[in-house]
Amino acid sequence: MPSIYQLKPHFQNLLRPGVKRLYARGVSANQVTLAAAVVSVLLGVMLALFQQRWLFALIPLWMLLRMALNAVDGMLAREFGQQSKLGAYLNELCDLIADSALYLPFALLPGVSPLLVVLLVLLALISEYAGVLGPMVGASRRYDGPMGKSDRAFCFGVVAAGVVSGLLPASWSNGLFALMAVLLLYTLYNRVRQGLAEAATSVA
Repeated sequence: MPSIYQLKPHFQNLLRPGVKRLYARGVSANQVTLAAAVVSVLLGVMLALFQQRWLFALIPLWMLLRMALNAVDGMLAREFGQQSKLGAYLNELCDLIADSALYLPFALLPGVSPLLVVLLVLLALISEYAGVLGPMVGASRRYDGPMGKSDRAFCFGVVAAGVVSGLLPASWSNGLFALMAVLLLYTLYNRVRQGLAEAATSVA
């Protein structure tokens, strides 16, 4: 299934000159990973505490920057010899923590179903866990869509922009969240299915 994740190579090409400058200045992949997670948590806490609608304007801006940082830390790790076991843990755990921190404040918006938002967060965690399980069955880390990390970031960014502008009624937000939940279930199925198929092929 198509996913925004498939655009990642083109995105990386745009970022590569900046990544080289960061490496030259001594910035590490783990530092970028941790910085993105810390800012995400701080933004999520701010949204939850103040519950000001206008603050949600920061979500689409940060989602875009965070996707860039996620690409940057991976490029620093792979292309500049910074891969490590600690980095692998940080890459997966920080993404899950950051996603949860950024998505849960949507449950506090008037008219939005908290149950739907919590369900989305749980399904996101489970689908990412299914992707991480790939290497345990002899497959690669699975990033299959249609509702991967980048796709979820885009959807929540759209909802946040709609909330701030007043163009997206709460009922529409709930409808979009319900659709995302269905797509996350399909993503979970897709990752398990593709992981098993890849594992079977490698054994054969």
